[in-house]
Amino acid sequence: MINFAVVGVGHIAKKHIEAIQNVEGAQLVAVCDTNQERLDAPEYKEFKRYTDLETMLSENEDIQVVNICVPSGLHAPLTKIVTSYKRHVIVEKPMVLKLEDGESMIQDAEANGVKLAVVHPNRFRPAIQALKEAMDQNHFGTLSHANATVRWNRNQAYYDQAPWRGTKEFDGGVLMNQAIHDLDLMLWLMGPVKSVQAMAATRLRKIETEDVAVATVMFESGALGVIEAATTIYPSNIEESLAIFGETGSAKVGGRTANLIKHWDFEAVSEEETKALTERIEKDPFGTPGHQCIIEDMVRSIEEGRSPIVSGADGMAPVRLIHAILESAETGKRIDL
Repeated sequence: MINFAVVGVGHIAKKHIEAIQNVEGAQLVAVCDTNQERLDAPEYKEFKRYTDLETMLSENEDIQVVNICVPSGLHAPLTKIVTSYKRHVIVEKPMVLKLEDGESMIQDAEANGVKLAVVHPNRFRPAIQALKEAMDQNHFGTLSHANATVRWNRNQAYYDQAPWRGTKEFDGGVLMNQAIHDLDLMLWLMGPVKSVQAMAATRLRKIETEDVAVATVMFESGALGVIEAATTIYPSNIEESLAIFGETGSAKVGGRTANLIKHWDFEAVSEEETKALTERIEKDPFGTPGHQCIIEDMVRSIEEGRSPIVSGADGMAPVRLIHAILESAETGKRIDL
């Protein structure tokens, strides 16, 4: 049995706790938050509760994995503490806001011989898994281009719920907070980006960071890409989608949360196969929850002595791209990665 602890018992922690409880071979033994009132909530009564991370780690040597669910700007310092106690880490997205913090996290984990996993749960959705399989089987042939689109609504009330939301120090904007899922998928499927040209703005929300951004990219393969991300859509979410186009195939996974096949046409795939795949995914568009897949993978990676599927290096890839997009938007120049 692998023992877990969760740090930060806000909204996203509920997904982590449910996932841990649903994974065979995992159990939650402790929770930690600086807010005692949160810890006193009935749902945490059965666990050991702490307001100090180091106290929790020093008093519970049986804790093997710590899930970090605090505001993004705090990921790096808390990870440093956890890895210094030689415990494995699962950190929410975005892995970090600052590039140097991410490199430090990876180095600390390696130096202490522990695993570092980053929560990018959308990789495990059935439609995305099908897209990855099509890519691995070379169904697209030579790649032409890709398009990642996030047209969502996050109104001012959303940002006003907590003082850290929308800040440069603790949260980031639409790219770091919402579109990072889709940038992770684009990089996972299309490969590394060579260069980027972008624009970003804060149009409607009273926040420090961007609420809309557009970018064009060139991948190292020579394929092109278009990114559109916004939390300014009125009055609610319209679309989250990823489309890929190649010499012998084209596909689009879309819907409000990128979990349905909207287009699927490959030279090597029959109409019957396409219909069967589309119908199967429509019946169960989310499959096993992504957070549960991340927890399961951490348990297996400990048992098998391997790296997590979504490693620290994987977590840094979209962060680097976002930094390049914002640098391009600020300078007006094309940025080489």
